Amino acid sequence: MDFKQLASRAAEIRAKYREFEQSKYGRSWSDEEIALGFVGDVGDLMKLVQAKNGVRDIPDVDQKLAHELADCFWSILTLADQYQIDLEQTFLATMDEIEDRLGASAD
Repeated sequence: MDFKQLASRAAEIRAKYREFEQSKYGRSWSDEEIALGFVGDVGDLMKLVQAKNGVRDIPDVDQKLAHELADCFWSILTLADQYQIDLEQTFLATMDEIEDRLGASAD
């Protein structure tokens, strides 16, 4: 699956969440609430990183870590879509900028 397909799949799941939220809460989540959910996922991710480094004891840590990384990626794709950011292009441009800076610092 290429990046655009991943972004499209994330948008499909967001649409299903909108339907669920509408039926359960009478409205769908705002962009801010999606970002807050992302922050919660990052907190969960950090606990799993600690477990991978022996600081916490979490069963099935590898499976849970993979799942949480996917959750975080979904949130990022969703927020980029909400704010009409071409994440693929921006990511590539950002990596080029970082690479250029690193190349310049090596001189």
